[in-house]
Amino acid sequence: MSLIQRLSVLGMAAMAMGLVASHDYGEALTKSILFYEGQRSGKLPPTQRITWRKDSALRDGFEIGVDLVGGYYDAGDNVKFTFPMAFSITMLAWSLLEFGQSLGTDLQHSLKAIQWGTDYLLKATSIPGFVFAQVGDPYGDHNCWERPEDMDTPRTPYAVTAALAASSMVFRPINRGYSARLLKRARMVNDKYRGSYNDSLGPWACPFYCDYSGYQDELVWGAAWLLRATKAPYYRNYVLANIQNLDKSSSFAEFGWDTKHAGINVLVSRATNKESNSCAFHYQCRQFVCSVLPESPTVSVSYSPGGLLIKPGGSNLQHATALSFLLLVYSRPLSKDSRVIHCGNVVATPARLIQVARSQVDYILGSNPLNMSYMVGYGKKFPERIHHRGSSLPSITQHPQHIDCTGGATYFYTNNPNPNLLTGAVVGGPDIKDSYADSRADFAHSEPTTYINAPLVGLLAYFKSH
Repeated sequence: MSLIQRLSVLGMAAMAMGLVASHDYGEALTKSILFYEGQRSGKLPPTQRITWRKDSALRDGFEIGVDLVGGYYDAGDNVKFTFPMAFSITMLAWSLLEFGQSLGTDLQHSLKAIQWGTDYLLKATSIPGFVFAQVGDPYGDHNCWERPEDMDTPRTPYAVTAALAASSMVFRPINRGYSARLLKRARMVNDKYRGSYNDSLGPWACPFYCDYSGYQDELVWGAAWLLRATKAPYYRNYVLANIQNLDKSSSFAEFGWDTKHAGINVLVSRATNKESNSCAFHYQCRQFVCSVLPESPTVSVSYSPGGLLIKPGGSNLQHATALSFLLLVYSRPLSKDSRVIHCGNVVATPARLIQVARSQVDYILGSNPLNMSYMVGYGKKFPERIHHRGSSLPSITQHPQHIDCTGGATYFYTNNPNPNLLTGAVVGGPDIKDSYADSRADFAHSEPTTYINAPLVGLLAYFKSH
């Protein structure tokens, strides 16, 4: 498709779907944060707002004498994967650092969401020589369909930065002691534990959360956050020395729980903006922008006819939210310095980057060919049969009797809507043709995850006030 054809298609899609129409970003923001309360593991507090969820996994880690209670279930299953959990917490913290002033009454709930994760990460790194990367047997868990409150599958702990460092800056103005504790642990983990958890946990973590991109990007990502948190020359030198070791074959438009390349460049370009060596990071950021803008001659992502950013694999909305977040964040220094980006003969202004980011948010909230919100509980039409055990099974209150591993199959296969509303959950989203089946079995499209919502919190906070 030529540049003119691509622009024409996207332009007509925008007009047909009313992308200029206003959404209630404030409502969506509140619900996107509320979602995390539905993903909590452990002993729930009296302030729990998603009340159909109850206490679960209260003995995690006890079989080896370690307290690993708490944290988040990553998606629609009942396993705790530290790798994607850490990325989710990092992105929540980054959202607050960039756009926290726009959160208003949602700020306190956001801080609680972050601390629920960091409290667990402190536990997972509390034993010298170990980082607990996973709790639960994913194969046993995925063969069952049961509530987290009923789990009788093995809760085996498996042992193998950035989240702690980023969160330390969030808590610094309000709880300096907790902030210092997070930062100290972040430095310890980053400096001592280097290597791929695939080497020891591959049979259990893969294929669910393999570190496909290698671990060097995680080390640079962690050091980049420690640089922002401490300004220490050691971390600046580490980033500059090791950024060259990252896999050059990866697309510039890569950022998520596994590959951190684009996020590193945007983050470090901000931290070193006035230094001579920041030019290399700004160059990489320009390459990222030109890889994502639909009108760019070097665009490397696809767009659906309705205008949704598409990358291969499941849970596509993770890419739409994460890459849009980076576009929005990078637009800020461009605007401040009155700069534009040249993608061949295409000129991209800061306003254009914001416009593309907003188009993705609006698509998620309902400005799409199906006129359907992909956030549960937002809008008149949203997914009702999401791939989520707790949401799809009757609550403990409604059905106090134990539901075992195979006992939930009836609820999985029914065509009835899920009985429990997981408010704020954003599902994997439609396919490249803008189609969505709303099928519990179609987990690649109907399963929500913590790492889809995390960047969306920052996006919604910004658009709420702009």
